[in-house]
Amino acid sequence: AAKPVVIKAARMFDGKGERVTTPGVVVVLDGKIAAVGAGAAIPADAEVIELGDATLLPGFIDAHTHLSSEASDDWKQARLDRLQKTAAEKALDASVPARKTLLAGFTTIRDVGSADFVDVGLRNAIRNGKIVGPRMLVAVNGIGSTGGHCDDSAGYRQGLLPEPGPSESVVNGADQARQAVRTNHKFGATVIKTCATGGVLSLTDAVDTPQLTQEELNALVDEAHALRLKAAAHAHGAEGARRAIRAGIDSIEHGSFLDDEALEMMKARGTYLVATMMALVGIQERLDRGVYMPPAIVEKARAAMASLNATFARAVSKGVKIGFGTDAGVYPHGRNAEEFALMVNGGMTPAAALRAATSVNADLLGLSKELGTLEAGKLADVVAVPGDPTQNIRQTEKVFF
Repeated sequence: AAKPVVIKAARMFDGKGERVTTPGVVVVLDGKIAAVGAGAAIPADAEVIELGDATLLPGFIDAHTHLSSEASDDWKQARLDRLQKTAAEKALDASVPARKTLLAGFTTIRDVGSADFVDVGLRNAIRNGKIVGPRMLVAVNGIGSTGGHCDDSAGYRQGLLPEPGPSESVVNGADQARQAVRTNHKFGATVIKTCATGGVLSLTDAVDTPQLTQEELNALVDEAHALRLKAAAHAHGAEGARRAIRAGIDSIEHGSFLDDEALEMMKARGTYLVATMMALVGIQERLDRGVYMPPAIVEKARAAMASLNATFARAVSKGVKIGFGTDAGVYPHGRNAEEFALMVNGGMTPAAALRAATSVNADLLGLSKELGTLEAGKLADVVAVPGDPTQNIRQTEKVFF
């Protein structure tokens, strides 16, 4: 049997409450938490890890990442890389952000759109102990409409790439939407991602237009839930988001232009908002450096930047469930924790932001039986930061254990 391990620190945030407790004590046996807190019995033969003036927390969860993408200052080369790099090279490249993400304290991530099954291969290699990285839920391909944000052939000349169909997650009609869900599930998807509206970084659509019909979204979500998979909708615009919410989608990703009706629907139905504010930080940083982006994309990015913060604040004030997600890959990997400060600036308390990345995201991802809180019976998924993040949320950017 494995030797018991006791992790000690000055304080602990269990992922459920409003404040830290003292002292921080987590007793680990065979990879699971056996006891926590001041009254925890310490086994006589335990290895004790003393972390000092620090806070123990559940491992952070990022619900919106793209580990097979990396922010680039060379727009044209990034487009060429899609066509020139082999799947093997893309997979090897993705192993670097996987390690960065884990070392930033994010022990679980939801990867919501890849290509060439890189996400599946990466997940399996991490799960099997071949490489270092977070546990992963993967979408395989985002499901969208012809010419929409999830159509990876959009923006290239006709005939250069094969016209994608349901097998490549580009759908037209409810039956094709079901087929795409089944195909992604067949090849390893553990979450279903769809593009309900246009996007910022795509070339052939307006950012807020709806891209799937109500019938298509109804079929997609129904099929995902029948397969016991959660479904997430990329949705900047209000109309596309409302369609996804009516269909029973589990989360709205981005949500830049959500109106009060959409937010109230989310509140009533328990739909989560995953706002990914770090994505716009990454784009703004590139614009500030004078990096070239196509003018249409710059215009869409500026519109989203002008709207998202106010939308997020309204969502918080209305009591919408808020998950934690960053769109890692649109900004440089490893900076995921900077989202915490953006959420607090948007009206959340530090404790609420911490819960978003722990217990709330565990619920959103369907992992709450194993992850998200520091309590007996859960996996020993523990990180530590210096000081007290409920007093200074930016301490989350300094994970050292």
